[in-house]
Formats: sequence, C-alpha cells, structure tokens
Amino acid sequence: MGFTHLLYPELHNVQSAGIIYRVSMLILTKTAGVFFKPSKRKVYEFLRSFNFHPGTLFLHKIVLGIETSCDDTAAAVVDETGNVLGEAIHSQTEVHLKTGGIVPPVAQQLHRENIQRIVQEALSASRISPSDLSAIATTIKPGLALSLGVGLSFSLQLVGQLKKPFIPIHHMEAHALTVRLTNKVEFPFLVLLISGGHCLLALVQGVSDFLLLGKSLDIAPGDMLDKVARRLSLIKHPECSTMSGGKAIEHLAKQGNRFCFDIKPPLHRAKNCDFSFTGLQHITDKIIMKKEKEEGIEKGQILSSAADIAATVQHTIACHLVKRTHRAILFCKQRDLLPQNNAVLVASGGVASNFYIRRALEILTNATQCTLLCPPPRLCTDNGIMIAWNGIERLRAGLGILHDIEGIRYEPKCPFGVDISKEVGEASIKVPQLKMEI
Repeated sequence: MGFTHLLYPELHNVQSAGIIYRVSMLILTKTAGVFFKPSKRKVYEFLRSFNFHPGTLFLHKIVLGIETSCDDTAAAVVDETGNVLGEAIHSQTEVHLKTGGIVPPVAQQLHRENIQRIVQEALSASRISPSDLSAIATTIKPGLALSLGVGLSFSLQLVGQLKKPFIPIHHMEAHALTVRLTNKVEFPFLVLLISGGHCLLALVQGVSDFLLLGKSLDIAPGDMLDKVARRLSLIKHPECSTMSGGKAIEHLAKQGNRFCFDIKPPLHRAKNCDFSFTGLQHITDKIIMKKEKEEGIEKGQILSSAADIAATVQHTIACHLVKRTHRAILFCKQRDLLPQNNAVLVASGGVASNFYIRRALEILTNATQCTLLCPPPRLCTDNGIMIAWNGIERLRAGLGILHDIEGIRYEPKCPFGVDISKEVGEASIKVPQLKMEI
C-alpha cells in the first residue's frame, strides 16, 4: 500500500492511484501554464518511489521553499527537525558568464523555463505529496524585480490550488537564519551577510528581530569581485574560464603576492560599521590600466600580474570586512547586546564561501573570544533550503503566516531590521590592530 491508499482507501491499484498523481502534478504544471500527460509507466515508477507505510502521519511541519531572487532557480522541502527531504536547483551562471553579468530579462526567462521542473524535482526527491505540506515559503524581497516576480507568481498560484498557508520570505533573513539549520545557535548572535548583492552587519535577536549595525554605502563585495574579474578578463584565463568572478579571484589569488600593491582598506578613518567598495574598485581599475601600459598589452588580454592584483584585492576586502565586524563585536559587547564570552559571529551569503575571507574572520573571532560559524559553502549561495528553513522558523514562531494572499507584492528594495548604524557611528569605537597572517 502506498501513500495514495492512506489518503484514499478506496483506491487499490496503480491505475486508480494514477488519478491522484495526475491531479497533484497537474496543479504544478497548470501553475507554470504547461500541460503534459505522463505515461502509465512513468506514473507507476513515480508512485513506487514513495515509501510511506500504512498509518504514517505527518505530525511535524514540512515546508516547500522557492527561491528566484537573482539568477538561481531553487526549491527544497525541509521539515522542522532540519531534515532536507528534497532539493533542486538550476544555476544560470554559465549563461550570464557569456554576457559578462546578469541581464534581468534573460534571468526572468530562464526562471520561467525552469521553475516548474525544479519544484517538481524537489517534491519528487522528498517523496512528499503536495497535500502533506504545511506551508509554501517564497522569497519576495529584496532582489531583481523580474526574477522575484516569477517565483511569487508561481507560488501564489500553487498556494491557491493547494489551499496552503503562504510565508513571504526576506532574502537576508533567510541567509541570517540558515546557520540554525546546521548548528545549535541560540539568539542573540551577530551576522555578517556578504554576497553579490548585499553586505551588512546585523544583530539577530529573534526570528524576525534584527538590529542593523552597518551596510554597504554603494556596491556589494561580490559585485566588486565580479567587476574586477571582468576587468582582468579572467574568463579568458585557462584556469578560470568556467568560474564565476568571485571564484576566479579566489583561485588566482592563491598564486599571487597580496603585498605587491599598496592599497588601504576603504573608510579606514570612519569609526562606524558601514562598508564601501566602489573606491576600491576604481583604485584597482587604475592599477590594471597602469600595468597594461607597462606590459604593453591591450584591454582584454591577461596581465602577467593578474594573480598579484587578485591577491591584493581579496586581502584588502578581507581586512575591510574584518575591521568593521570587529567594531560591531566591540559595540555589541559594550551595550550588553552579546554575551561577553563565547559570542557567536555568523558569516553567510555567497562571499562567505571564500575560504581566505573565512580565515580572516577566524583570526578576528579568536582575538575577541567569539565563535565563528559559517553554513556549508553550498548553503552560503542562494538556495531553496534556506527559504524552506526560514519558513519552518516562522511557522514555529507563529510569524508572518498568511492565509489570505490578496495584495501580496514583491519588493526589489526593502529595509532589513531596525537601523541603529548612526548610534554605532556615534559610539566612535577605536578598533585595535590585528595581525592578518593568513
């Protein structure tokens, strides 16, 4: 007996059970605006993949998470104990590498083409019937408008068909809470979110309770790394041709001398926790132009000093991140917002998967008697697991669970938490020098 017999005792054969499967999958295909008719053999194979036993009841919470905030189409099914029951992801990296950056309409079209398949794959891998879901959680802010729109539209239709609660997710909140899926971390803790689109420091006091200590005043570190990689034409480098900009810089930096160029970290005189990367990018552009003239090569060719430039840029970013985070730790301890001993610093987001930056943050946490925790690299980049887990966290806390989806809109730009960055700056905390021996 399979799960269909449990839910529908009057059905005793695969032919009848196929009706239920068709209904479940039709909901998904109708949502995407595409209809298909699976063969009897495929229906039978699909049903055989479910290993439910007679009497099985889902007493715990199970959430489907959907993520389309930027250039990855992702979905996952997670339960309240932190088990990832199923996941699927479609990366657009290869496409956007060819265009030299993310083109929003292209990202939108790729999301449209893949979202139905990705959700189906996540559900099939989880062996969960859509009817057994407790809720559907989806990123609605912040991100690329065209990308967010695809995920929200698909999700709202799915919610309407399945009659399930909807949990709108703040992308940054999901990144901040991901660590609680992999580690036993109690509130409060400090989080450094660093990615291609975001850079911020926040105190996490609860599931939806954040104090913003500082943020980037211009671009994000991941965006800057991508821009430097493009300016260095690393896609033409034989070792980096299939890598994203950030990965290419990290890879090449291992071969370079980080002290080859003298660059001061940004905002070194400002005693706050804000970040800036545009100035660093401009300085790097000038260095590259100068080296191209010295080496007698045209723009677009690979510099012999490319590895040294990559190493210098990576080291400067790491020092900048560490100094601002150091001040945030000191501020929080002064105000008794964090415990004096064994406070936790969480680094999350795509740039947190950079091991050089992680090592720099380890030096900081060792010096300040804190513990550094980072989600596994695959959970640092955008994924459906973090969205589903944020849904679980909100279900348990009873926060933001919507049974009426009328008027829900995506928000490309939105605030995060209560901004106390001015108060941090007014504290004017001097940060002691750390030896960055990485």
